Amino acid sequence: MPLPDNDDANRKPLPAAFVAALADRFGARFTTSHGIRAHHGHDESHFPDALPDGVVFPHDTVEVVEIVKLCAAHDVPVIPYGAGSSLEGHILAIRGGISIDFSEMNKLLAVRVEDMDAMVQPGLTRKQLNAELHGTGLFFPIDPGADASLGGMAATRASGTNAVRYGTMRENVLGLTAVMADGRVIRTGGRARKSSAGYDLTRLLVGSEGTLGIITELTVRLHPLPEAVSSAVCAFADIDSAVRTVIQTIQLGVPVARIELVDALTVSAINRYSKTTLREAPMLFFEFHGSPASVDEQAQTVQALAHDHGGMDFEWASRPEDRSRLWAARHDVYFASLNLRPGSRGITSDVCVPISRLAECVAGTRDDIAASGFIAPIVGHVGDGNFHTIILVDPDNADEIARAEALNHRIVERALALGGTCTGEHGIGIGKQEFLVAEHGAAAVDTMRLIKQALDPRNLFNPGKVIPMTEA
Repeated sequence: MPLPDNDDANRKPLPAAFVAALADRFGARFTTSHGIRAHHGHDESHFPDALPDGVVFPHDTVEVVEIVKLCAAHDVPVIPYGAGSSLEGHILAIRGGISIDFSEMNKLLAVRVEDMDAMVQPGLTRKQLNAELHGTGLFFPIDPGADASLGGMAATRASGTNAVRYGTMRENVLGLTAVMADGRVIRTGGRARKSSAGYDLTRLLVGSEGTLGIITELTVRLHPLPEAVSSAVCAFADIDSAVRTVIQTIQLGVPVARIELVDALTVSAINRYSKTTLREAPMLFFEFHGSPASVDEQAQTVQALAHDHGGMDFEWASRPEDRSRLWAARHDVYFASLNLRPGSRGITSDVCVPISRLAECVAGTRDDIAASGFIAPIVGHVGDGNFHTIILVDPDNADEIARAEALNHRIVERALALGGTCTGEHGIGIGKQEFLVAEHGAAAVDTMRLIKQALDPRNLFNPGKVIPMTEA
């Protein structure tokens, strides 16, 4: 795995002509200020910071084309930057270069209520989009927790708490505009709900983490706001009982919108951080969407299943303010977990397995954590078999990091053996490259490398991420 190089003294400086051209074209929207570079060389991963050599803030596709062409002419790497919330080092400039910050490309370009879609710029965040949709009767459901940019969410094929019902970014991006490494602009997909026309370039770019093209516009699928919404929490004597409740819920076909698992350690962290008073036991968070009658039916079915597995304190949150407080606490889990060990960083797994193997995978992971001696809360979007282990480490302790990475390796190996994946939603970045061959096979990874070489032969787009490349 390539390690970030944050030593400016060892960096090859940007060509003077390149810096002058960007400064002349973009003025104050291009900077080499250390403070701004430092902000763009830091994410939520445990990897050391890696600063870009400069940051530029474009306003539209035409300006991105200009930046890419200048970078190509001077062999300067290009790293797209959304909200900086990635967990696998996606935005770290491990080989220097220019960070393209899309925060000023944050417009809602069009909403087609009748067709239930919207066209957006990549810097628009999911919360901003839903605020703009107020009054339309529609919403965008993909919710990874952080208020991530839609371009970043597409680039990492994000999902989150609502994926069990609404799918991931893969299902909710209908088309996009992207700037390729040679400066050409392509438009993929469209607004039709299906197409058999040629290769699916939209799906190729969704999840490519900025290594194949730079997304400058997206057309996303919108969904009707549910007529009724109800949330609930339920505690269990042990994780196995909670997981088996989830499995039966999914196998019975209950169209639940969210099912989130938190272990007892995580509930303790939530209570401290969010000032809640939840029972400190393994717990499931539920949310039901639909008509009032269907929501009531779903909830009664799940409550009965939970009762069969020893569920306790099944509590409802029907008022919007109560639901918001409940899910805000759930979304604060990452930072609440870090507070269990002040000064720590989290090495976060996000394996995903077939729902029938979820109980086995979680049980094995708990055994591994117990043997490791680490503080490592477990939380997950268990409705689709995806769960996270947040391994808390001292970022300055190389031995701890090595042992935590070994623990993560065991968790991934088990998930792969059970027919799962090394990453359900966080992506590969610089953290999970070693697992690609084990998951997909050498031939498939070689095919990915050939695609990268064909679309970005000089390896200037987010180099060092996803696919290891042989440098010339």
